Amino acid sequence: MSPHYGFNAQWIYDDSGGKGPLPADLRMLDFMAEFGFDFLRVPANYRFWTQGFDYFHPDRSVFAYFDSYLEACQARGIQLCLNLHRAPGYCINRNDLERHNLWTDPVAQQAFVFLWELLAERYRGVPASALSFDLLNEPPPPGQYGMTRESHAELIRRVVAAIWRIDPRREILIDGLDAGNLAMPELADLGAVHSGRGYQPMGVSHYQATWWSGHAGLPEPRYPGEHGGKWWDLASLREFYQPWREVERRGAKVQIGEFGCYNHTPNAVALRWLGDLLTLYQEFGWGYAMWNFSGPFGIAEHGRPGTTYQELHGYQIDRELLQLMVESRTPPAAS
Repeated sequence: MSPHYGFNAQWIYDDSGGKGPLPADLRMLDFMAEFGFDFLRVPANYRFWTQGFDYFHPDRSVFAYFDSYLEACQARGIQLCLNLHRAPGYCINRNDLERHNLWTDPVAQQAFVFLWELLAERYRGVPASALSFDLLNEPPPPGQYGMTRESHAELIRRVVAAIWRIDPRREILIDGLDAGNLAMPELADLGAVHSGRGYQPMGVSHYQATWWSGHAGLPEPRYPGEHGGKWWDLASLREFYQPWREVERRGAKVQIGEFGCYNHTPNAVALRWLGDLLTLYQEFGWGYAMWNFSGPFGIAEHGRPGTTYQELHGYQIDRELLQLMVESRTPPAAS
């Protein structure tokens, strides 16, 4: 797998408004293609096609949205990455909405396998360059919800085997444990791409993000600076990713499935931190997907204080951030 670079798009994730999935944002995809971004991760919510936890009788007409996303991406040379952000029995956000437990209930595990088999059949033969599967967004830390490293690895191996029985060439991504932060050496031999995160330290990336339990009472962030009793700078970030580098040395590919900075962090601080992240990803040869394209974590119209915007394709784009992202795709000069 060559490194891919791009964004996340929540077209089929947020069902709170009851309006159904959103169509592909062609203007956004045109922007991505023009500036050389070739990867779009689409987090999905199974509740769009499942009623009353009847996992095994999905409304297959909803998958036509996936078809349209794939068609729009293929036309622009962008790899679509389908991700289960909310899966039967687990979601990092509002897990209380689930009736079953993916880590302990056989029915949820069977539904998880069934769904990926269904998608593998639907897209069998689509080139791996055009489509990848990201099995589950941000599994919990070991010990939460009854999940262990062993039970997680067993389930992931089961699903990967089921997909590859149907479509042996499908590219598969697996998110790190503990919200994507913990590397998984126990799955280094699997042949899947390991997907990490770029949110550390959370005191920078999630400053005043009220859904994060650690947000309360934090001072305005500095970077480099101290967060959670630890000094964070380029060297600290490099240390954070060492377990992922070790998994890579054991033969796994690594991709950063999400990274970004919430818009309450001053833009100068955000750019220094993002610049260090992107420096490391460039050095490591890792691809990435920003969360998201537009909105409070994105590159367009994010609203961080102190930002200078440039209008491109009708968007107000953080031009300094765009430049950092474009430059980080170029291999670093030989020393």
